[in-house]
Amino acid sequence: MSHEMLCRPIGASGIKASAVGLGTWAIGGWMWGGTDEAASISAIHTALDEGITLIDTAPAYGQGLAEEIVGRAIACRRDKVVLATKCGLVWDTQKGNHFFDYESGPVHRYLGRESIIHEVEQSLRRLRTDYIDHYITHWQDPTTPVDETMAALETLKRDGKIRSVGASNTSAQDIRAYLDTGQLDAVQEEYSMVKRGIEQTHLPLCRKKGVSVLSYSSLALGLLSGKMGPDRRFEGDDLRKDNPLFSRENLQQVETLMREIDPIAEAHGATRAQVVVAWTLQQPGITFSLCGARTADQARENAAAGRIRLAPAEVDTITAAADRRLSAMAA
Repeated sequence: MSHEMLCRPIGASGIKASAVGLGTWAIGGWMWGGTDEAASISAIHTALDEGITLIDTAPAYGQGLAEEIVGRAIACRRDKVVLATKCGLVWDTQKGNHFFDYESGPVHRYLGRESIIHEVEQSLRRLRTDYIDHYITHWQDPTTPVDETMAALETLKRDGKIRSVGASNTSAQDIRAYLDTGQLDAVQEEYSMVKRGIEQTHLPLCRKKGVSVLSYSSLALGLLSGKMGPDRRFEGDDLRKDNPLFSRENLQQVETLMREIDPIAEAHGATRAQVVVAWTLQQPGITFSLCGARTADQARENAAAGRIRLAPAEVDTITAAADRRLSAMAA
């Protein structure tokens, strides 16, 4: 039987959002082979129709393109959306810590006060809104003291431009530094059945301090989508082509795991991927799962995962199977 969409709070902010969120990295087209704006807008509208309220984007996704598309898509429905975007990856200054080179030039990690104040205005303009529900430092900047960054974020909160504060791609040490200087509502980290490292480092601390966790890459770049047989090959500039995670042996193990998940999926009238997302959301300390979608069908499939409630015994069965099949991969 189908339940309501699972909704959960973002830390102590007073904001609640759907446990399944829409991630828009692919919508920006960067590293994902271009973007189709009409399909992207349709994916966003479908996500909202299906009960997803959390939309996560960032200036770095296509250098503003994902934010612009999100802004256009939600213009008439802003009040139905919990909008998250980010700051700290910049290409208009050489300050901070050099991160990588984009086609148009270098990108730096920079979380200085003036830069954040400037970035938020750019994001508000692209998103066609006057406030951001959840504002996240995208990558951490070793050159700027955390208290300077937090002071800027607290100012934006006082001014009503942002409603809550998050940090992404952090260490446990980073989280402590944020908590020492202000109210950190959530962190956003990579987490999946094959990447469970934060269970040791981040999750106990976050649970103790009431910090929500937005997990991304729950399907491990599609590895856990249930749609990849052991004979799958990757071509061209696909970022999975030389990734050891996608070795033939691993694809074989994942396929075996998926067959063990199948009876549970069947019992819930769900796909393999939906069960993987539901399992992720039932891990202690994981609050939200961000799932990318570039089409309406993908958005619909993701949203349905937020209506599944696995029984504790089902969660245990899946965890035991994952431990058996994926322990060699889990980083």
